[in-house]
Amino acid sequence: DNIVGGPEHSTLSNDAFPSREFDFMLSNPPYGKSWKSDLERMGGKSGVKDPRFVVQHRGEELSLLTRSSDGQLLFLANMLSKMKQHTKLGSRIAEVHNGSSLFTGDAGQGESNIRRWIIENDWLEAIVALPLNMFYNTGIATYIWVLTNRKPEHRKGKVQLIDATQWYQPLRKNLGKKNCALSDEDIQRICDTFLAFQETNESKILPNAAFGYWKVIVERPLRLEGIDPQRAYSAKEIKTLKDTADRSEDAPPLIKKIHNKSMTADPLRGLFETMINGKPVVVEYEPDGDLRGTEQVPMLEVGGVEAFLEREVLPYASDAWYNPEEVKVGYEINFNRYFYKPKPLRSLEAIRADLLAVEREAEGLLAEIVGRSEP
Repeated sequence: DNIVGGPEHSTLSNDAFPSREFDFMLSNPPYGKSWKSDLERMGGKSGVKDPRFVVQHRGEELSLLTRSSDGQLLFLANMLSKMKQHTKLGSRIAEVHNGSSLFTGDAGQGESNIRRWIIENDWLEAIVALPLNMFYNTGIATYIWVLTNRKPEHRKGKVQLIDATQWYQPLRKNLGKKNCALSDEDIQRICDTFLAFQETNESKILPNAAFGYWKVIVERPLRLEGIDPQRAYSAKEIKTLKDTADRSEDAPPLIKKIHNKSMTADPLRGLFETMINGKPVVVEYEPDGDLRGTEQVPMLEVGGVEAFLEREVLPYASDAWYNPEEVKVGYEINFNRYFYKPKPLRSLEAIRADLLAVEREAEGLLAEIVGRSEP
């Protein structure tokens, strides 16, 4: 209702500049604002064909459509679609977001896909954490995303995180929830930190892959009492057994497929070697949905997914496996992790002094109670 010209002129559902590209783009999109009405005008999630929000990336179609309850990252995707591709300087973008844009959305979902699209294209230069209480109506944490499609050589493959949360000047009088502002000196300090591109207490330089992970589904075999471990069961038989047979950790795993002799065993990928009628064969087991789990494997993991599973999963579940085709790529930016400052531990002397003080206080109370009870 607040869109100039009516809702039909919304940036999301009606691109007013479909063929335009821009040198510089700035935006402060609404946080946590539903874009459900826009989505309906675009034909629903299954009907959206807008090239701003459905992109080709590394040989696959990537949907950038976020949850209908929060469309702020779509405004960033809109601006990314309007970067200059054929000029020396390309385009620069700065957009203010709240914290949910950093981590909301599971691997394969729209928010995560937008972060993936940005980072794997090496467009993200920096994210600046602003002081709290910078805006009139909210005291939440906010962040400036700085992007370009022409990174200088020394920034390529890297992202700079800047903690500017303590760089502000308090206002003499609050304006709603806004109680501080960036002075000229604070702004200059942010700019200098960005341009210096060095590791400090307030500036962290990280490789792009530091924000990526693989979401891996880990399966365990279904073990049912009374089954024949020497044969494979059909899908119909398995369904019946799931409804009637009892699960047991000591029961044999239920075989759903026996492969021919040419198949090579690969237990970590669900191809197990066993003996049937005295001969070695390779089989696949029916997974147990109740034992299914997920692991989030960092892209910086040495050896990748399988090295992680061998170290973190197999020692506790030797019959576990995963399907490489079901692995999903996700990206999240856990900003606070890189600037975490643990509180200093109290000294033993200070703790001992407190305990003695409590003990003396307790003794005094006890003496007072006993004294009152005496005739």
